[in-house]
Amino acid sequence: MSVPFNVNLENKVVAVTGAGGVICSEFARALAECGAKVALLDINYEAAAAIAEEIGENAIAIRCNCLDKESIIEAKNTINESFGKVNFLINGAGGNNPRASTDNETMTPDLEGVKDFFALEESGLKFVFDLNITSAFLVTQVFATDMVATGGNIINISSMNAYRPLTKIPAYSAAKAGISNFTQWLAVHFAPCNIRCNAIAPGFFVTNQNRALLFNEDGTPTARTGKILAATPMKKFGEISDLIGALLWLADDNASGFVTGTVIPVDGGFSAYSGV
Repeated sequence: MSVPFNVNLENKVVAVTGAGGVICSEFARALAECGAKVALLDINYEAAAAIAEEIGENAIAIRCNCLDKESIIEAKNTINESFGKVNFLINGAGGNNPRASTDNETMTPDLEGVKDFFALEESGLKFVFDLNITSAFLVTQVFATDMVATGGNIINISSMNAYRPLTKIPAYSAAKAGISNFTQWLAVHFAPCNIRCNAIAPGFFVTNQNRALLFNEDGTPTARTGKILAATPMKKFGEISDLIGALLWLADDNASGFVTGTVIPVDGGFSAYSGV
């Protein structure tokens, strides 16, 4: 890949969770290109390993369950042995689950065969909150121990859902709002330790997780895609490369050394548009 501008990250040891996914794998590539040593953590080891092999000697892949503290501790030990102490963390693990999603945008009483709010499963709600909130909490709890004495950088992945909840996905929307709030809390708590904590809130990007919601099997856009693009002033989906500039700015202590507690939208204007 080609980064939009170069920053010197040769002193950075980065742990990236969810690194086998579309967004965080690209983050790992960009950081490594700027000289960082990058550990790609994912429960899907094969996906992370493919990216690490592509990056080369500055990257390692580690199988990690971000909901299992012992697994996270083992991953940290592996990174410490391979690269040294971690001073940069990206909490990218997250996602939604069909068990916590409604079929319709709004309630239609007595409609047969439709999964409405009352049919959502408690297990789905808990899974989505754990996948997004609990994972970020546990991973930060483990890796920030490397940063307390010498400083560090934590970037969480929030979402447009954190600004305004999207229809059909109440658990994911609430969880991402929690990530933004957690980011601010961490920024205040860790400020005396010179650990900066910020978040990037992507707008609408086509990923493996949402492709079926955005496009029909024949490749035509769904009705939901039409609504998304109508509410995005730039009238297009973002490219993953559009996130890299914000990432590198937050990654560079010289450029953003006084920036902490922020949530940066990269959304084509979606969060600014009222609809009229």
